[in-house]
Amino acid sequence: MDRSRSFSEAPLPLFHGDEADVPETLAQGTRLPSYIRDHRKRLRARFMAGGAEALPDYEMLELLLFRAIPRQDVKPLAHLLLDTFGDFNRVISAPATRLGEVKGVGAAVICELKLVEAAAQRLARSRVIERPVVTSWDQLIAYCHTAMAHRETEEFRVLYLDRKNRLIADEAQGRGTVDHVPVYPREVVKRALEINASALILVHNHPSGDPTPSREDIDMTAQIETAAQALGLVLHDHIIIGKSRELSFRAEGLL
Repeated sequence: MDRSRSFSEAPLPLFHGDEADVPETLAQGTRLPSYIRDHRKRLRARFMAGGAEALPDYEMLELLLFRAIPRQDVKPLAHLLLDTFGDFNRVISAPATRLGEVKGVGAAVICELKLVEAAAQRLARSRVIERPVVTSWDQLIAYCHTAMAHRETEEFRVLYLDRKNRLIADEAQGRGTVDHVPVYPREVVKRALEINASALILVHNHPSGDPTPSREDIDMTAQIETAAQALGLVLHDHIIIGKSRELSFRAEGLL
């Protein structure tokens, strides 16, 4: 996977509201106000009893923010984040730079949110890596949604498969703008040869939420299929990820 860019490349600036993780008792020896302490206790209890389904988005965010901002009521910030980005998933997947523009968000908050995003992606990926895609297709689609559905810019990924159609590599080939990402067919198939892959699945997202392929999407897919066939590689599918649904070129008769 392409690790050349991440939210942790450079030190994050501190913003108003940034705090280190400390116990529920303040460093100075004074206790948290009872209304904050009791609220946090009740919220944690509700989560442990009922899981994520028992909490609305803003309360899920509060739970994450407790660790990063232990000395104040975080409910206003949770609501501000949702007002800014739309929902829980979009908050978690928002770029670190954009999160840092929200008043009250600092390096500790960004770290907590990005940690949850990374954990979700790693868990979803573990369910598909080195497994036959035929028997784990639903998990594969779920992983693609987790990794890409809520990004604000287009990203193009290639899933490389071995002779038994097991996923052996998932690599980002390009990142672009809100409606375009540069893709180089030669690099896609070259990489397949480098890692001894026998087949591939193309995946990219549409930040607009509509997975309908553009003419450019169709033409690019045809170019990669031609290049793959020339080298004895199989292009199984091209999947476009939208906000709530996906489109398969194979299912739509485009491959």
